[in-house]
Amino acid sequence: MKGQPKGLIAAALANMGERFGFYIMMAILTLFISAKFGLNETTAGYIYSGFYASIYLLALVGGIIADKTRNYKGTIMWGLVVMSLGYLIIAIPTPTPVSSLPLYLTLTCVGLLVIAFGNGLFKGNLQALVGQMYDNKEFSAKRESGFQIFYMFINIGGFFAPFVAIGVRNWWLKVNNFDYNAKLPELCHEYLAKGEHMAGEGLANLTSYANSAYLDGTPVSAAGLHDFCNGYLDVFNRGFHYAFIAAIVMMLVSLVIYLSNKRRFPDPSKKAAAGGVKASAEEITMSAQEIRQRIYALFAVFGVVIFFWVSFHQNGYSLTYFARDYVNLDVININLGFTTIKGAEIFQSVNPFFVVTLTPLIMWFFGWLRKRNIEVSTPMKIAIGMGIAATAYLFLMFFSFALPDKAALAGMKADQVQSILVTPWVMVGLYFILTVAELFISPLGLAFVSKVAPPHMQGLMQGFWLAATAVGNALLFVGGWLYMHTPMWATWCVFVAACGMSMLVMLSMVRWLERRERGRGCPVRLSMVCVPCCARDPAGMSCCACPGTRSALPPPGLSRPVCVPAVFQALLGILSLSARTEAGHLAHCSSLLLCSPFGVLFADETEENRKLFWFHKFSFYICLRIRNI
Repeated sequence: MKGQPKGLIAAALANMGERFGFYIMMAILTLFISAKFGLNETTAGYIYSGFYASIYLLALVGGIIADKTRNYKGTIMWGLVVMSLGYLIIAIPTPTPVSSLPLYLTLTCVGLLVIAFGNGLFKGNLQALVGQMYDNKEFSAKRESGFQIFYMFINIGGFFAPFVAIGVRNWWLKVNNFDYNAKLPELCHEYLAKGEHMAGEGLANLTSYANSAYLDGTPVSAAGLHDFCNGYLDVFNRGFHYAFIAAIVMMLVSLVIYLSNKRRFPDPSKKAAAGGVKASAEEITMSAQEIRQRIYALFAVFGVVIFFWVSFHQNGYSLTYFARDYVNLDVININLGFTTIKGAEIFQSVNPFFVVTLTPLIMWFFGWLRKRNIEVSTPMKIAIGMGIAATAYLFLMFFSFALPDKAALAGMKADQVQSILVTPWVMVGLYFILTVAELFISPLGLAFVSKVAPPHMQGLMQGFWLAATAVGNALLFVGGWLYMHTPMWATWCVFVAACGMSMLVMLSMVRWLERRERGRGCPVRLSMVCVPCCARDPAGMSCCACPGTRSALPPPGLSRPVCVPAVFQALLGILSLSARTEAGHLAHCSSLLLCSPFGVLFADETEENRKLFWFHKFSFYICLRIRNI
């Protein structure tokens, strides 16, 4: 925490409370939709995908609202209020099975849409505020580590949230003399729809599970199955409704923390009012070109991370159904007396746990590399993260080769199903690898956006980062379709391919993205060229953005700034004869032109410069040969 801005912890705590409520909902959402309305995995996936996509798509709307009004703080506050209202709509208990599926499903979807809009107002703008804390030169070097700390804190709330959701649901089951069974809601809905004509071994399994569902051992006769199914579904889903009330409480806690620290956050409107002097027309033109290049770089990254999010956010969808159907949940049973912690939702706490515990280690690792002058760029880290994500699904694919597909599972008896279930450690290992990938992509991606985005478009670009996530989330339903219609190993193989190909694409763009990342700090000076300090330029003056360089009068034909990477400075110093003469200027010019394919930034591609290029390149080569001799 040393060297970080004071407002970072307050922002992280406010977001931690909001994430607590959000993760309560995300831990149970797909299972709630299936258990409440009897929808299959594919149909529930359309709702889940639409909701998750709208969360991030509406962040773009929230960014536009904040940028237009210049009222980031007010937008964030109203986001918390609107989210609380959305949770309230879903938290109101309604009977199950529902008397009117269209009415109650529409009501639930309206509540989800309200939550998504509130999240759009809140999430991206708070991240933009955190990014603005590091615009101060005092903290600019701590930007990446600051976002990692921010990301770690908000996941503390995400770690405890699934335990609360499970605890509240199972508490209500226990109050009504029921035990938790992950497979009962699906079987109950099927029985109410088909009666004794259930597919495969469904009826036999339902009878077996029902007879062990009562805590006091009350048996369930064949004639009593209908009443049992109605009663169990109603209690099971009412417990979910009460869990959403806990999300409202955490929204209010987050609101109190935010309002208590509101004055400590930067005010973008005041910053804009205190801007510098007006730029000339030529400087404005140059700025527009640089803005375009930054936006191109950002959109390239946005396109790649789409495939990460469509794979990563399966954690609340196909991976949760996998945990419900193929993982032995009986070995996880934490008895707290008033409730038990048992259920497929518990694995949603594994990812936040690893975020909290692994973030300091990864920060230390990058710091250790930095001390040894090994700097891994943010684009390269994102590419590595994509490769790690592919490894995670390769790991799960290995354990899925022996598992039957979903259709075959329905035809198996209860004892046969129990015999093929995998250990919960498979899910722990999967989420461990996925979390490492996430830490290479999500917080560092946010830092990249904050660093490269034009200052007056911070909120909008943060919104586009979240909009790219929305595109990936809109495709989440693919995971559910694969889960229902393909062999289990083939489902995960698709995500291995998606992440692996994204890694290769990212690696192909790393050099270009690194230039854009470095280009943010390049000076915007007319009639200046950056050359090495060792170029014996007595009239030069220090260049603010390029440590170890000096500014000299421009060589003939060049009027825009040129920023020379440090790796070429020694070479240029050897070849620089004198900055006092035109010959010296030509030496610098030829050197810079030769190095340009390797990342040197230069401007003014005039016809005269193009004609001089080959002459100066040739003279540079002759000079180099003479020096080597």
